[in-house]
Amino acid sequence: MNLNSQTQKLTPEQDDGGIWLSIGDLMSVLLMIFALLFISALVQITEFEESKESTRIIIIKGINDALQHAGIEVQADTDSGDISILDLILFDQNQYQLKPSGKAFLKKFIPIYADVIFQNEETANEVARIVIEGHSSSEGYFTRNMELSVLRANSVATYIRWMAFEHKNDFFNKIIVSGRGPIEADQNSVDSADRKVKFKFQFKDESFLGNFNEVTPNVR
Repeated sequence: MNLNSQTQKLTPEQDDGGIWLSIGDLMSVLLMIFALLFISALVQITEFEESKESTRIIIIKGINDALQHAGIEVQADTDSGDISILDLILFDQNQYQLKPSGKAFLKKFIPIYADVIFQNEETANEVARIVIEGHSSSEGYFTRNMELSVLRANSVATYIRWMAFEHKNDFFNKIIVSGRGPIEADQNSVDSADRKVKFKFQFKDESFLGNFNEVTPNVR
C-alpha cells in the first residue's frame, strides 16, 4: 500500500460529514419545495376568494341596477344585497293576505330578481338560499307580531309559487321563509319602516344561524 492510496482514504469523521451534508442538501430542497407548494396554495385560495367576492358583487350590483332601471323603489342594501319591501305595499294593516298592490309588485319584482340570480351558472351556484323574512314594528304583543311576520312571509312565498316566470322552479327551491317579528325593530318607538318583508341571500359556504320561526313555504 503506497502513501498516495492512504491519503485518499476518508476517515470515519470525514465520511459521516459527507453523508450529513447530503442529507442537509436534501432537506433544503424539500423545504424549498414545501415553501413553493404553500405559496401556490395561498395564491389559489386568494384567487378563489376574489372570484367568489366578484360573483357576489355582480349579483348585488346587478339586482340594484335592474330594480332602479325598472323604476322599482325598494330599500336595497348595497353591501349585503338585502331588499326590504314595506308592508304598506303588500298588506293591509294587521293582515297577512296579499292585497292587489302587493301581488302587482311581486309580479314585477320577482322576475327581475330571479333573472339576476340565474343569469349564469356561477351566480346561481353562489346563492345557496333566498330567505324571505317577515318583520314587524315593536307595537303590540310580541307573540302576535311573530305570528304575523311568519304568515306574511309565507304568503309572499306562496304567491311566488303560483306565479309564472323564468327560473321559477330553481328560484323556489332556494327559498326559506322566516319570521323575525319585532326582534330587529326600534324598541324605543314605533317605526312604520320596521314593518316589512325582506329578501336576503345566504351565499354559498356561509353558515346560516337560523331565525326564530323559520319554516318552509306552505304551499298546497
